[in-house]
Amino acid sequence: MADHGGKLRRLVLVASPLQGHMTPMLQLATYLHSKGFSITIAHSQFRRPDPNNHPDFIFHPLPDNLPSNGLSAGFMPFMQALNDNCKPHLIEYLIKIMKEDKESTVMIIHDNLMFFAGSVAKELGLSFMMLRSSSAAFFPAAMIIPKLHQEGRFPVEDSLLQEIVPELDPFRFKDLPFIKRPIEQTLETLILITPKTPPSAFIWNTIEFLEQSVLTQIRDNYKVPIFAVGPLHKIIPTPSTSLLEADTSCISWLDKQEPKSVIYVSLGSLLNTDEKVSTEMAWGLANSNQPFIWVIRPGSVNGFKWFEFLPESLVTDMKKRGLIVKWAPQKEILAHNSVGGFWSHCGWNSTLESVSEGVPMLCQPWDVDQLLNARYLSYVWKIGVEIVVERREIEGAIRRVLVDNEGDEMRQRAIKIQEKVKGAISNGGCTHSSLNDLVDFIMSC
Repeated sequence: MADHGGKLRRLVLVASPLQGHMTPMLQLATYLHSKGFSITIAHSQFRRPDPNNHPDFIFHPLPDNLPSNGLSAGFMPFMQALNDNCKPHLIEYLIKIMKEDKESTVMIIHDNLMFFAGSVAKELGLSFMMLRSSSAAFFPAAMIIPKLHQEGRFPVEDSLLQEIVPELDPFRFKDLPFIKRPIEQTLETLILITPKTPPSAFIWNTIEFLEQSVLTQIRDNYKVPIFAVGPLHKIIPTPSTSLLEADTSCISWLDKQEPKSVIYVSLGSLLNTDEKVSTEMAWGLANSNQPFIWVIRPGSVNGFKWFEFLPESLVTDMKKRGLIVKWAPQKEILAHNSVGGFWSHCGWNSTLESVSEGVPMLCQPWDVDQLLNARYLSYVWKIGVEIVVERREIEGAIRRVLVDNEGDEMRQRAIKIQEKVKGAISNGGCTHSSLNDLVDFIMSC
């Protein structure tokens, strides 16, 4: 256990059960453990992590009283119930370990969706930090919505959706999180996720050079340290944190494909689509005549177990050029030389994994920070193509990335970003320095 001036540091990391949040929390925990800190993962019973993958950590389940289909009631009701139900159990646990281990100083690091942990830390007089697993751009974009609403600029008229938000250049009104939701629901959500008490510091799974201006803006606003420590998945290799079993046979299939010829399609671990959208995706893939790996999670197409909604003749034709799998080892696929493009929902983890391997993206965002990330990819970094979900548009977008000269140009820009990522995590790079600063900050609290 790390010590400084005779004080021992015990870190309690409060993890969200969502895949895109649990993964970076466990990656951060692995890094901090390598620096000598004692690690406890406090987690809900819903979608609990596997302690066998992390034998050096203490895992403490927080009873949440949630059904196995807890998300079916809606995301925010689920998060509110999760936070309300876990809170008393975290208080009880922290009081217990503080009494049993008086030689140690306890510090909390909590996922931004487990917002109750900040109030618990304040009640118990503990220092706490917040890990944010979205792009940094999400924070000011979300926080400006109440101001826009007060000024009568949100909800936004359809004719203005393509316009730049003056306070958020280069983001458009259509890129704002929650843009498709009722305003009352949006404002309620923002109240829930906005920190009531600023943490001692923010930890962001991003890279300084990718979002420097936004990070500067947040630092100026909150006046607390912000540690940009991404991409966490490249810092220390960790055991799989996936809640789904990956089909690794696709790697041997990739070995037989031409360099940069394959489009990898995965819309993440949470998103569900309807039959019409998924059918257009299938026809776009088929008509492009390019090899592909398409991840379709069982049950992710509403009303169907897997892909039985597709005509048998279409499936037969598609299987001549590609694979349809239930889940895939994404990081290994993106690092493979045969992969030339990634068709994604543009979640932040997927975005970081793709840019870290120099892979251009086809962007099909749905909500929250995905819209902002797609704008980064297509307009700022110019390594992505925004997709209209219509078979001819999809066919054209795939060919632009894999076949046309435009794809080669995007790939060259993506490779330059990949090289900068390598520099960031190397000795003396911005991420490497930020991680060192984070360790020093924890020791100083």
